[in-house]
Amino acid sequence: MNERNFQPNWMSAPGATIADILKEQGLSIDDFAKLMGCSQTRAERLLGGREAITIEMAKLLAQRVGGSTSFWMSREQQYRDDVGYLQSEGDRSAADIWLSELPVRDMTKFGWFASNGTHESKIAACLDFFGVTNVRAWREKYRDVLSVVSFRTSPAFESQPGAVLAWLRYGEIKSAEIDCEAWDSEKFADALFAIRKLTRVKEPNSFVPELQQICAGCGVALIIARAPSGCRASGATRFISTDKAMILLSFRFLSDDQFWFTFFHEAGHLLLHNKNALFLEDGSDVTVDEEIEANRFAGDILVPPHVQPILRSTPLTKENIIRAAVRIGVSRGIIVGQLQHMDRIKPTQFNWLKRRYNWGQIYAG
Repeated sequence: MNERNFQPNWMSAPGATIADILKEQGLSIDDFAKLMGCSQTRAERLLGGREAITIEMAKLLAQRVGGSTSFWMSREQQYRDDVGYLQSEGDRSAADIWLSELPVRDMTKFGWFASNGTHESKIAACLDFFGVTNVRAWREKYRDVLSVVSFRTSPAFESQPGAVLAWLRYGEIKSAEIDCEAWDSEKFADALFAIRKLTRVKEPNSFVPELQQICAGCGVALIIARAPSGCRASGATRFISTDKAMILLSFRFLSDDQFWFTFFHEAGHLLLHNKNALFLEDGSDVTVDEEIEANRFAGDILVPPHVQPILRSTPLTKENIIRAAVRIGVSRGIIVGQLQHMDRIKPTQFNWLKRRYNWGQIYAG
């Protein structure tokens, strides 16, 4: 890696450049921490711009990541200068730049907030939506989430961290409106088998309210929210508090197999992984052990191991796929999706057996 390969966006933290390099090399945050000989917490602070790059750190980055010592020092100084400028509360340009980072048109279209259309009204509405008083407060409040989102964003999909954060914030707001019992992992795990039966219900406006009710009884607020432009996420999971979790789904692919697989994938994160973490399914190529485990968990719930031989041996005809779905107890679309995942059929085959939805059918509670 030489200095000519770097084309940084000077309005972002040096950690964004580091994250780009890590993605190119297929390295995780944990790998970066080991490479630098520091804790994962410190690695996250570097990626998020919350720890300044000292001359010693610049030398280490040059040796183990790439670039030169002078590059990293210049990158750091420019970023700190820009932060001082952009976070100025009285500077109109700071608010303008911030507003351009957000999917304001879709946020208004989806009814997430209302404004009278003026520039000032949009700024005020966005600040109120995020529960902050100024741009600086926004960047401070959400810097950890922005760091995670920026790291996971795939260049191929051109996801925008501000758009992803707006979607996550909407989920957070709606979660607060749902009354839930206290989080109960055993109860939630047991409920998944009852939820699995809902995969055979055809209409979302029938199964989504029941799904939300079951989840709420286990301490999980389930939110269905259309993703705005710039957000390619299909699902996200996090704990709002020690007693309340959130599963946020976007119905991104508008098909039954994708919806249910994403739901059970998120359920796997809640049951298997760190309660302090944000898990985001955004189509990026960042693969970690937790994602692999959640995929396996979802697959085993939808098609339990003891009946998986059916999918490996059933003749590939419409009639046999339908019979397999009835025997296993899930929708035919899920069977098609699993057969595609197993490479028994091509991604283009039998898709007409999947249920397709439109937003007019979906209850976005």
